[in-house]
Amino acid sequence: MTTEGKKRVCIVGSGNWGSAIAKIVGANAVKYNNIFETRVTMYVYEEIVNSQKLTDIINQLHENVKYLPGHKLPENIVAVPDVVEAAKDADILIFVIPHQFIRTLCATLLGKIKPTAVGVSLIKGFDRGDGTNIELISKIIEKNLRIQCYVLMGANLANEVAEEKFCETTIGCRDKRLAPVLRDLIQTPNFRVVVVEDCEAVEVCGALKNIVACAAGFVDGMGLGDNTKAAVIRLGLMEMVKFVDTFYSGSKLSTFFESCGVADLITTCYGGRNRRVCEQYVKTGKTIRQLEEELLGGQKLQGPATADEVHGMLKAKNLLEKFPLFTAVHRICTEQIRPADLLDQIRNHPEHVFAPKTLYMY
Repeated sequence: MTTEGKKRVCIVGSGNWGSAIAKIVGANAVKYNNIFETRVTMYVYEEIVNSQKLTDIINQLHENVKYLPGHKLPENIVAVPDVVEAAKDADILIFVIPHQFIRTLCATLLGKIKPTAVGVSLIKGFDRGDGTNIELISKIIEKNLRIQCYVLMGANLANEVAEEKFCETTIGCRDKRLAPVLRDLIQTPNFRVVVVEDCEAVEVCGALKNIVACAAGFVDGMGLGDNTKAAVIRLGLMEMVKFVDTFYSGSKLSTFFESCGVADLITTCYGGRNRRVCEQYVKTGKTIRQLEEELLGGQKLQGPATADEVHGMLKAKNLLEKFPLFTAVHRICTEQIRPADLLDQIRNHPEHVFAPKTLYMY
């Protein structure tokens, strides 16, 4: 990214979370107009809502009436239905789309953006890779767009962020010159940013917590109570730590105590869409796909897809028994076992013999 001139910003995505972050980015672009161009483009997948194009509604009413109703977007946020047009002049690309679509999007943008641009991924999930390994979304963006990409993850339920309730988030960025720029773009008095250099652990936490949230939803659906739910969350956290320790050696244990770690895990296990859908999966007997369509208004569920991707990697490396909670969630979501079998899968969890070997605290 060039160091001279004002930075142009594009938000690639406009769902619930994308629209919430647009409120912050738009306001900060105006506040710090010595650093950023005030006009911020937002790529919007075009849909017809109440007989009107969604982009027209956003640009006229300054509200995403489908994905973030009731919240005004800053007037300098400009909805653009063509992703190339939205992104072509940007110095900072903020990616916030369902992780299943990232490769297609990168193929569309390749060669159409500034070579000096940088990305920031807010996408919580993995890419399936070659079927036996998973790839981080930030690495997919880097490889396919040939730009640097950093990450933002945290306990950030979109509606609460939009309502300006106090919360924290974590940016993983190793570039010491860029870090304060990203912080200024994102931080507000009610949205506190902590920047760490441990990019891989930040991103992995953001993906894995959705698997644990599915397990928490199954527990809620069965009415097993807060003690059981707390045990499931704790065991899930241990598997998150073990996963990072196994596949991303050299990460910091302290990262799990940032917003991207334990805070995001707790929030998602009590208030996120994965928990809610999985609770209804138990209560209604409907499929995950049916409930996704009925309850999420076009949004995509990340937990079951991430569990499937993780399962493929663990199976290929003969590590399924080391991650019984992740494995159980996958088997429940694919209807191989019942939600009622969850506890049988984790009663003899091996975490008590696990101690991180490669993680260090600070």
